[in-house]
Amino acid sequence: MKMRQINKEFSDLAHDPPAQCCAGPTGDELFHWQATIMGPDYSPYQGRVFFLTIHFPTGYPFKPPKVAFTTRIYHPNINNNGNICLNILRLQWSPALTISKVLLSICSLLRDPNPDDPLVPEIAGIYKTDQRQLQKNILRVDSEVYHVMLP
Repeated sequence: MKMRQINKEFSDLAHDPPAQCCAGPTGDELFHWQATIMGPDYSPYQGRVFFLTIHFPTGYPFKPPKVAFTTRIYHPNINNNGNICLNILRLQWSPALTISKVLLSICSLLRDPNPDDPLVPEIAGIYKTDQRQLQKNILRVDSEVYHVMLP
């Protein structure tokens, strides 16, 4: 079941990818994928590119995939390890969900963070009280990320 489901999701993504997202297997390893998400328009992350890993556990699709950012991001629902606080990746997972829907939900989380269920409470506090400081911190983290990427 797992292999057939993953193959179907890969085929569906190839034929009808979600807006501003793409994903697929890493090399020949069907259970480990890499995804790319473009920062959503009208969000603090607009124009940025984020990379994520997706791991399909034993028991998929009855257990949620493990999804994490590999690109550093300043966000109340995403920690420094790239872990994502998103209900459908935890208790509200359903076998009816797909990687396409997961990626769209992550895009939505980038556009509209949930500071009431934060993974990083300090960032959630700044999000709620000081949008100017939030923007500065996002830009600072971005400059650190791109400084590391460029010689």
